[in-house]
This record gives sequence, structure tokens and C-alpha cells, in this order.
Amino acid sequence: MKKLEKPVLISLIKHPIITDKSTKLLEKNQYSFAVDRKANKANIKQAIEYIFNVQVKKINTSNTPIKKKRVGKFIGVTKRYKKAIVSLHKDNNINLFSDN
Repeated sequence: MKKLEKPVLISLIKHPIITDKSTKLLEKNQYSFAVDRKANKANIKQAIEYIFNVQVKKINTSNTPIKKKRVGKFIGVTKRYKKAIVSLHKDNNINLFSDN
């Protein structure tokens, strides 16, 4: 496994995915992130461990399909991205929501 540089690791993780389903996964200590489409599981693990200073137990990834969306008479498509569901060890957690 090749170690990546710090700026490359930070750019792999785009943003957390906050949906009803992903907030239910927080109870199981699983977090959902949109990641770069070319990233593999080893690179995602390195990035999450570096950015959030936690230990990753398991990673599941999926490429989202293109979906048609209609606004009035115009038809478009949704943006494609890769989704990573990261499972952490028991003692670790990530604070996605600020306490203010």
C-alpha cells in the first residue's frame, strides 16, 4: 500500500452525506462520505484516519448511478459520485455536527 501525500489525502474526501439513512447509520458508528471517483478503499482509509484521527474498521464503497430529474419541461441528470460508508472501531467517533 502506497502512502499518499497530505494534500492528496485531504482532496479525496469531498463532503459528508447527511440523509435520513446515513443519520441512522451513525448509531452503528458508521459514517457516509462522498469521495473522489478514482479513490480506492485503501486510499479512503488513509484519508479518513489522517483527517479525523480515528481507526477505521471497514469501508464499503459504491458508485451512484445516473438518475433523470425533471424541472418543469426540462430534463437533466444528477451528478455521479462515489459513496463510502466508513465503519469505525468502538472507541472512535467523528463529530459531524457542531454543538452550538
